Amino acid sequence: PLAGMVIGNSLAATVLVSRQLLIAATEQRDLIEGRLALGLSSSEAFRPHLRQALRTALVPQIESTKAVGIVFLPGAMVGLILAGVDPADAVKVQVSVMYLVLGSVATTTAVMSLGISRELFTPAQQLRRLVQRTDD
Repeated sequence: PLAGMVIGNSLAATVLVSRQLLIAATEQRDLIEGRLALGLSSSEAFRPHLRQALRTALVPQIESTKAVGIVFLPGAMVGLILAGVDPADAVKVQVSVMYLVLGSVATTTAVMSLGISRELFTPAQQLRRLVQRTDD
């Protein structure tokens, strides 16, 4: 179950950050190319968009982690309490699970976003043209 939670949350955040990066590369193309024309490297020119995409992808997971025990009671904690485990121990288990999920989401989104942002540029520091595919 833990692996499923980690993979599921990481997948959702990775898809979100990927979409945000591709949207930024297409919609903000003029701004990025302007930065490149002023002499910034590709990583410097794309950095504001990368940061915004990472924030967008991580905020939902951070908010759900903050709300654990206040707004909703997660399954692991409730299950352990109903099984007769000391509530303090149940909370410790749940906190470790939530931080494990948050850490995996942060790691996967960071790795994927850095990889995607590098692939958006050619070796000559030019922004690639993105071709939209139509599913027929």
